[in-house]
Amino acid sequence: MSQLASGAVAGGYTHPNPTTDIVTAMVGSARGEAVSLATSYELCRRINAAHGRTYYFATRLLPAHKRPHVHALYAFARYADDLVDHLGLEWTPQDRRRELEAWTAGFLADLAAGETEDPVLKAVIHTVTTLGIDHDDLDAFLTSMAMDLTVTRYATYDDLHTYVYGSAAVIGSMMLPVLEPTTATARGPAMELGIAFQLTNFIRDVAEDFERGRIYLPLEDLDRFGVTDEHFRSRFVGPELRRLLAFEIERTRALYRRAEAGWAMLPPASARCIRTAHHLYAGILDRVERCGYQVFQVRASVPGWQKATVAVREMAR
Repeated sequence: MSQLASGAVAGGYTHPNPTTDIVTAMVGSARGEAVSLATSYELCRRINAAHGRTYYFATRLLPAHKRPHVHALYAFARYADDLVDHLGLEWTPQDRRRELEAWTAGFLADLAAGETEDPVLKAVIHTVTTLGIDHDDLDAFLTSMAMDLTVTRYATYDDLHTYVYGSAAVIGSMMLPVLEPTTATARGPAMELGIAFQLTNFIRDVAEDFERGRIYLPLEDLDRFGVTDEHFRSRFVGPELRRLLAFEIERTRALYRRAEAGWAMLPPASARCIRTAHHLYAGILDRVERCGYQVFQVRASVPGWQKATVAVREMAR
């Protein structure tokens, strides 16, 4: 078994249990039976709290009645992603394909019917229906999740953008009915922020993604800086990899800067939430730099005191 195969990643960090386990722990023997809508939303909240700590922290700045919808959207994305990715699920590629395809087919059928007994999807479908979330965004997300079953490299940034449109940009779009922007032009900055979040994850999680057999940094960039698979296999961060990561960080920061245009398009509570998430995720890039780009030894994260400082600052604005 490889160093990371048990679910541990750089810096000794271990991912929370797969969302499938979280569902089993909460629903237990009742799984497959009817659950209440309140139970489903609580399950989604627990998934968000366990897996998306920075995102969950920022969500707490929203009015209480909006938070369950964010938890539901997060749980939808995380559950699908775990079926494809989670290192703690010791499944074969065939197992992952079977589970994702079955779950996707069930979700789409239940969405068309407007109801489900799935303990996670009950809240998701309620949120999608209540907020009128565009079904095309849901389809684009599921398409990108399916890409992870077969695509392990992206030749160019444009190729990668095809993937992150579905895996991240449309998540920003789905959030708009929750955030209630004052103009439809907010969709562009929201989608750019979603991509910035995703690229930040790619930079932070180089070690973990390589363990899965994937590289999410464009191959044209690797070639430009002289980085090969051997740099990843050896887990050694030399000058080539540092220059590559510095380049990717600057490109991601440009997305964060463009996304700032969306702040003025949001009501105050929504703006506080998004600014907080924006600053905290962008702070991960700062931490990567401060640790000397040692992405194989350190999993960059924003410490709790810094999260609290950002939240207090935003509440005081």
